[in-house]
Amino acid sequence: MARRWWTLPLLFVSALAPSFSLAGPAFENTAIVRTIELGGSLVHVSTTYAVKALEPGQTTYQIALGKTERTKTSWLEAKVKGQTTPLELRETESSTEHLLSVSLPKALAVNGTLNLVLETVQTHATHPFPEQAAQKEPQLLKYETDLFTISPYTTLVQRTKIKSSTPNVISYTTPHDVDSFVKSDSVTRSGGTITYGPYHDIQTDADFVAKHQQSISVHYSFDHPVLEVETLRRTAEISHWGSNLNIEDKVHLHNAGPTLKGHFSRFEYQSHNFQRKQAPHILSDFTLHLPPGVTNAYFYDQNGNVSTSHLRTVASVAKGSKAVQYSVLQLRPRYPVLGGWNYSYTVGFDTPLQDSVGYDAKNGMYVVGVPVMTNVPGTVVNNAEVKIILPEGATNVEFISPFPELSNSMSTHITYLDTTGRPAITLAYKDLTYKHSGIIYVSYQVPLLAHLKKAMSVSAAFFGLFAFTFMARRVNLSLHKK
Repeated sequence: MARRWWTLPLLFVSALAPSFSLAGPAFENTAIVRTIELGGSLVHVSTTYAVKALEPGQTTYQIALGKTERTKTSWLEAKVKGQTTPLELRETESSTEHLLSVSLPKALAVNGTLNLVLETVQTHATHPFPEQAAQKEPQLLKYETDLFTISPYTTLVQRTKIKSSTPNVISYTTPHDVDSFVKSDSVTRSGGTITYGPYHDIQTDADFVAKHQQSISVHYSFDHPVLEVETLRRTAEISHWGSNLNIEDKVHLHNAGPTLKGHFSRFEYQSHNFQRKQAPHILSDFTLHLPPGVTNAYFYDQNGNVSTSHLRTVASVAKGSKAVQYSVLQLRPRYPVLGGWNYSYTVGFDTPLQDSVGYDAKNGMYVVGVPVMTNVPGTVVNNAEVKIILPEGATNVEFISPFPELSNSMSTHITYLDTTGRPAITLAYKDLTYKHSGIIYVSYQVPLLAHLKKAMSVSAAFFGLFAFTFMARRVNLSLHKK
């Protein structure tokens, strides 16, 4: 876990000044409200900008993110408050900060106002504190961020709310040297919510940032395991002959909570489990939401099949239906996964191909939708690889990813009863969250001869074996005739 800064370096300040000046006084922030919802592996941040135009015809608004904040931000989206359609974002990167250029839905006149909401999901933003905990001790995490939300434009009022899922907040930072910006208390607490501000007249110049920007932290209790998927390898195999889509995930799971202090006691674990007082940093089971119509689900690890699982299926949903239905797979690892421990497993299932395929008869094009991943609740996937295996003989292969991938490649996958092999697409991703549970759409054509290739190869193998057996029965290998 990388260390966060306690004071903003002057180098960062000097670099911010020229980039902010490029934005110009086109806007003024009448208010900025940042809400941080603390979690384990994931932290959700929602920032609302009350924008006022100072010049006519403004169509682009700029949002500034520090380099460290952008590094730990895995997903971001800007919308007009109250609307669901995301706005177009263009990112400008430098050595010290990121500027996000947001395209407004319409040009603003002078004194025109608009409320923009920037939603982000941060990963690896918390760390255990202390780093070790006994089997029955609570799990404490620490989160750090900047006090002020920096913007290229002057801000009249801003506040930051940090919310914990439980009211058990151990400690939090009290800002210093901010009396000139507040009219009452600098920081207040209500249950599990810490509110910093409101602060008034936040400027954009380098002197203000160098003098008043500071780091704040919250030390809190978290009652769920801090899980990370170190590696996810998903294989999706499309079969036209079987009218089936098989999906298999090889997962390396890591508990990133405080490491175990002392030894593990099975008696203590069973006793607490019976009393339903299990320590929050121990993972004993978890639930996966699978597509409807799932069949032939399996779950095994390096030692073999794991029978401690339960599947509740629902029937396939007709295409175009808006009903949200899913099958539920409850998994219980072979052993409880404590802080610092790992667990590798494989889970797979089949779904009817007609539930995820479309066909255009005009050009003979198939379109298949493959989910990027099956989300494990509350986890971040550090590294993911999705391999989509198409039918043998597929041509004109194209794909659309729901978000940019790190890399992509084409290869040939050969399995039983194949002749030339099947084309396969491999996509690589990093730092995936529940917001990345999208669909990869793959389009391809399969000529008639390719459809018949498997039947012809099976027939040729069968008749070849028959001919070999027929000839072998007529070959006399004895040394002497009777």
